[in-house]
Amino acid sequence: MKRRLFVRCVSLAASLFVGVGTSAAAGVGPMPIIPAHPPARSVRAPAPVTPLAANPVNNGIQIQGLPGSNVPWSIVILLTALTIVPSLLVCITPFARLLIVFHFLRQALGLQTTPSNQTLIGLSLILTFFLMQPVAREIYDSAISPLQTGRISAMDALQRSEVPLHIFMAHYAREKDVELFLRLAGENRPRSIDDISMRVLVPAYILSELKAGFQIGTVLFLPFLIVDMVVASITTSVGMLQLPPVVISTPIKLLLFLMVDGWHLLIGSLMMSFR
Repeated sequence: MKRRLFVRCVSLAASLFVGVGTSAAAGVGPMPIIPAHPPARSVRAPAPVTPLAANPVNNGIQIQGLPGSNVPWSIVILLTALTIVPSLLVCITPFARLLIVFHFLRQALGLQTTPSNQTLIGLSLILTFFLMQPVAREIYDSAISPLQTGRISAMDALQRSEVPLHIFMAHYAREKDVELFLRLAGENRPRSIDDISMRVLVPAYILSELKAGFQIGTVLFLPFLIVDMVVASITTSVGMLQLPPVVISTPIKLLLFLMVDGWHLLIGSLMMSFR
């Protein structure tokens, strides 16, 4: 019995020894051989640098200032100019005359809201752009284009842009109105119309345009007024006192205006008045 137990202990010890030796042999490899002179490392060439695009995409808003000025002051000048544009449009263009005539026409036809104010203003703007296009082109060629390229300063561009406007307004300003503002300004009588300052010419031009607009509107109003008087006399003579004459005269005036192609004649006459 004791002999069998001794044999089993010896067999178990031998098995453990063999297992530990095998594990050590599998985990530990042969020692590496270190050369006396390690090989030189190869120098790798740097990666090529990709050049940036010639015109990189910029999603931001860029505002380029005027030559000789910084961007903030350019923004201030542009915003100030935008607030003055409506007043300048009324003062130094034919816009006032056209709008006055169109309002007289609407009143003469007996229509209160047709065409609407937006329609009349839009029509006046389009006709104003049509009339002022040669002047605007001359201003662009002589003032704005050199300013953008940096050949002249902003003050020089302003002085150059006054010349075409001065010629345009001097052509339609009445001599009587010019003399009035010369006397009010205390300036001497100039030798020619080209010597009149803008201080005198602009109000004289506005006054002349108002007078011309009211003259054309009054002449346009008279034929429709005659129609109203005829219709009112007829309705009164037949005893139709409860029916307003305007109810009958308005369709008659509209038919008369359409039969003679009134819009064509009116706008053609207005355009010819600026030649």
